[in-house]
Amino acid sequence: MIDKKLQPVEWAAFMYELEDAREHLGSLIKDIEQTPDYDEGDLRIDLGHVYAHLNRAWRRSSNALADDAWESASRFPDDLTPIG
Repeated sequence: MIDKKLQPVEWAAFMYELEDAREHLGSLIKDIEQTPDYDEGDLRIDLGHVYAHLNRAWRRSSNALADDAWESASRFPDDLTPIG
């Protein structure tokens, strides 16, 4: 885990990703609840965006992963198909 005091720049980048994920997740929930024609395509895009922030936060959270562990930790989930 990143040490806030020893690695302030890395900590700020980590927190930015988590905060952005929270913001986008809040928007996603609001859109689902308030948009009658919100569909699977919209959900895939919005969840992909939230996932991207969470994935970057996860990758930034540790600077001690071995190369093979880094590759595994940053891999897109097998059960989601990326858009575009």
